[in-house]
Amino acid sequence: MKWKQSSVLPGFNLALGYSVLYLSLIVLLPLAALISKSMGLDWASFWAIVTEPRVVASYKVTFGASLIAALINLFVGLLIAWVLVRYSFPGKRFIDALVDLPFALPTAVAGIALATLYAPNGLLGAPLDRLGIKIAFTPAGIVLALTFITLPFVVRTVQPVLEDMEKELEEAASSLGATRWQIFYRVILPTIFPALLTGFTLAFARAIGEFGSVIFIAGNMPFKSEITPLMIISKLEQYDYLGASAIAVVMLVVSFALLLMINGLQWWMTRHRR
Repeated sequence: MKWKQSSVLPGFNLALGYSVLYLSLIVLLPLAALISKSMGLDWASFWAIVTEPRVVASYKVTFGASLIAALINLFVGLLIAWVLVRYSFPGKRFIDALVDLPFALPTAVAGIALATLYAPNGLLGAPLDRLGIKIAFTPAGIVLALTFITLPFVVRTVQPVLEDMEKELEEAASSLGATRWQIFYRVILPTIFPALLTGFTLAFARAIGEFGSVIFIAGNMPFKSEITPLMIISKLEQYDYLGASAIAVVMLVVSFALLLMINGLQWWMTRHRR
């Protein structure tokens, strides 16, 4: 007698239908509306808007600062996750909870706090200013804000992978004479690299669209510290909906291309490892 294999998820067809409907309403329809709005422009007008010198300068600031912040958190996030998983020390639970603070803290509050601390007359900004180092109201302030906002993505992505790692592999490598660096490079890094790449991708994608924390510390100087989300807001305030949609579409296309590229790299690595 042939038994029909039951689905793991009861009512799979119904659940799938609701999932597709939900994603369509929350994700696909807004994106389609955005693209449809920008199609009100002909190609020449669209290209003229998205390649304005001021807009191009905002692209460089946004993507450059986001990349730097994501790279910083790639290393710092790995270090914090390593310390939380591999060591026991007083205050460990407090630090572990502190990692999630950027998730819970309103981004505007984070921006105001950072701007107050790193302003030329701030608690940390004053001594740095005497050394000739300016953080607030410069591109460095943007990187600082984005680094703060995106830190949890790398830590929380890598931490569970480190916790699930089999320490017997490290012990076996050590017994065979491998150095600590060789153990990390040959045993640990290949295991956590997909999680690192995922955390980096999430941090980078989150930083690209960040507005609340950056607006207070950036200074918003054209061609220097003006971010692309601010350009979109400025267009909307001027009731230039077509211009705002055109710039938003560029951000959407570039972000999607980067995510697709990194996902493709992860797929290639998984297939190559098999």
